[in-house]
Amino acid sequence: MSVVIDCREDAVALTATLATLVPGAVEGLVREVLVVDRGTDAATRKVADHAGCRVVAELEAAQAVANAKGDWVMLIEPGARLSAGWIEAVAEHLADGSSDGAPKAARFSRVPSDGRGFLRRLLQRGQRPLVDGLVAPKAQAVELYGKGGIARRPAARRLTATIRPR
Repeated sequence: MSVVIDCREDAVALTATLATLVPGAVEGLVREVLVVDRGTDAATRKVADHAGCRVVAELEAAQAVANAKGDWVMLIEPGARLSAGWIEAVAEHLADGSSDGAPKAARFSRVPSDGRGFLRRLLQRGQRPLVDGLVAPKAQAVELYGKGGIARRPAARRLTATIRPR
């Protein structure tokens, strides 16, 4: 699976997200991480570089997703942190995700005790299409990515694994 993170100037947020992806790389689930440069600063690029991520320009992002190593793509915001157990939940989804012949996308469940009120979570969901992350077949990720990034929340099933948004 390939991971795509749209990133601006926030090295701390990128570091937090990359730290939760490390166990997935160790287990062989995460094969590569692409950081889409949407105005990153030197510190953010340095974090991406030191972590072994491939930094791609904003205008090349759709093509980079199309050329991703994995057949599945995880799209996640910088600063989002995946909870323990995410590897098993995603691996299970990848195995079962196309049981009826058509691969299906999935989202992480929100950590219930993230300290945010219901209304705030609801409003964030509408403003940020990747607030709950997205695990999708590469073809769907390419279609969603289109020109300039994901603008809408595609239909997706919920994973048992949780995410703590930025």
